Amino acid sequence: MTNKTSTIDQELIRQLATLLTETDLTEIEVEHGDLRIRVARNLQAAPVAYQVAPQAPQAAAAAVVVPAETSLAGHPGTVPSPMVGTAYRSPEPGAKTFVEIGDTVREGQTLLIVEAMKTMNQIPAPRAGTVKAIMVTDGQPVEYGEPLLIIE
Repeated sequence: MTNKTSTIDQELIRQLATLLTETDLTEIEVEHGDLRIRVARNLQAAPVAYQVAPQAPQAAAAAVVVPAETSLAGHPGTVPSPMVGTAYRSPEPGAKTFVEIGDTVREGQTLLIVEAMKTMNQIPAPRAGTVKAIMVTDGQPVEYGEPLLIIE
């Protein structure tokens, strides 16, 4: 009988792991009676190649794609992620990105999309200004409050 319980638990664990992948969650815990299962995954960001957008020389020095761990994360112009999900910089694969470094944006303009639970959520610019830094790559998982970009 121990084998049967073990098999059922393994299938439940597989289902929970699949749910984690489908929803981009980092952990899930289920408790039923005396059975308690916690499945977690450790997501580490892959190394990212950072590239300066083609612009005038003086603007290029200030406008770079930067990782969120840098001091720019606390910048007053930071636009944080309003949810956990996957960030996309364009409306569909292969399409032109919503914004690039150096672009002037107006309040309410779509900056990028965060997919959460199979729903595409447009992230609007909270203010008008110029995009100074983009802190996420296309298809990158993001957490609630994680800096997405900077508008000055």
